[in-house]
Amino acid sequence: MNSPKSRFPRFPSYGGRQRRGPPGAWRRGVAAMMAAALLAAPLQGGVAQAQAQRLPDLQDESGGLLSAQTERRIGETYYRQLRGEPDYLDDPEVTAYVEELGARLIAASENPSMDVEFFMIRDNSINAFAMIGGYIGVNSGLLIAAQSESEVASVLGHEIGHLIQKHLARAISANQKTSMMSMIGAAFCLLAARSHPDAIGACAMAAGAVPISEQLRYSRDFEREADRVGFDILKKGGFDVSAMPVFFERLDRAGRAYEGNIPVYVRSHPLTVERIADVRNRVQATPYRQHADPLAFHLVRAKLRATLATTVDTRAEALRFFAVQLKEQTYANLAAAHYGHAWAMLQNRDAAGAEAEFAKIPKPLAHPMFENLAASIKLARGDAAGAVNTLRAAVARYPQQRYLQLALIDALQQAKRHDEALALLREQVQRYRSDPRLYTMQVKSFGATGKRMSQHQAQAEYNVLVGRYQPAIDELMVARCAGDGDFYQQSIIDARIRGVWELMLDAQRDQNGGKESNPDRPRKPMPQGKAPEARCNS
Repeated sequence: MNSPKSRFPRFPSYGGRQRRGPPGAWRRGVAAMMAAALLAAPLQGGVAQAQAQRLPDLQDESGGLLSAQTERRIGETYYRQLRGEPDYLDDPEVTAYVEELGARLIAASENPSMDVEFFMIRDNSINAFAMIGGYIGVNSGLLIAAQSESEVASVLGHEIGHLIQKHLARAISANQKTSMMSMIGAAFCLLAARSHPDAIGACAMAAGAVPISEQLRYSRDFEREADRVGFDILKKGGFDVSAMPVFFERLDRAGRAYEGNIPVYVRSHPLTVERIADVRNRVQATPYRQHADPLAFHLVRAKLRATLATTVDTRAEALRFFAVQLKEQTYANLAAAHYGHAWAMLQNRDAAGAEAEFAKIPKPLAHPMFENLAASIKLARGDAAGAVNTLRAAVARYPQQRYLQLALIDALQQAKRHDEALALLREQVQRYRSDPRLYTMQVKSFGATGKRMSQHQAQAEYNVLVGRYQPAIDELMVARCAGDGDFYQQSIIDARIRGVWELMLDAQRDQNGGKESNPDRPRKPMPQGKAPEARCNS
């Protein structure tokens, strides 16, 4: 659905269509944009006083560190942009597993009430990264490469350690002479560098603002501290603590063998002999405790390997991988091997083969991910009604698995039962207002039922959640002029337009390193011009 021509001024980085480039290019682009924020010169005189009145309080009462409110806003702004990009992996099943594992780790931490949002990145490199504001990103490559759940837990526990110890905030605040504006710019730049180490080059181009190299000097100490916190989390959470040094050593060997292609995790989390030895010593002083890998761990790895293949060659390679595993019996889990093989067949448009392979999964083994695959096979064979029935039964059997509810909505849409889908979507939006996926689903069903105003409102909310504020305003203007809403609904849209305008100004300020475009002028008001109803006829 194309947005209409904008009726409001645009900001270059927040309006219009997003350009698509090769994998990882968007993160380097964001890094370059954030690095520009670091060029802001220190404020002086009356300008500094005026600026300080409009900036948020960057420090908490203990001094030094960014306030929790500022951390959250910085992290949320970056996360919104990241969430709208091709590399963001929007697979509810995979994300649900990582969130559940993360919740177990947080419960075993020294701060069990901390709020952390886990998300997936479509990237074969082995990496995970913590972001300011309570976000942890996990590359798909990490889950595929890990040989046990405890290895994944060791990496996530390490990243939780970074959040608990506020390492990024401490790095940014290390130079007390840094201006508030530069601190915000540095935060964005370090976030980009954390998720993609190549981005640090863009930060380096901003020399003279925040001494990034000085801040990164603390990184090895921070890594050791995160190791300690992560190790304690593993131990208390009942995981196999020996997985941490084993995983580190495997990464270290990979780095030595392929110096020109060092694993991303090693580049962004510097490994040293001392770090590995320190963790190994901790393991030797800890009683051994075996941790059995749950079925979900094997299923998620199998699904990622099967479904992330995007070309004919890679899809064929995924098929061969599972076929060889099953033939030579080299699988870690038989059910997961059949499950992955079925998904690989489905990706190759062989629904009949997928159904036959799915039937080989040992019975009476049960798991909600099996139900979703069974429904996906039915959809591929044109049996939308059968998929709906399968998923309704699965939702009743596993009511806590939200990904089954989302799959049911999708099946209802494919069965052209949009009124039923919209009823379920209303419940979901009330509970999960920050999930962009829900609004894209609403767009589809509202469009199919001729509800143009609601369709454009939903598209606007999606745009807001992925940081595209100008297109969101455009969509709200179209909704305002759709003609199928009453005065009350139009008033809600008018208020939302004003709210999104403020969000867009805040985003521009963050892009500029925390300062307004022109600090000598008051905050730019939303253009008035014609009344909204008059604009509809222009």
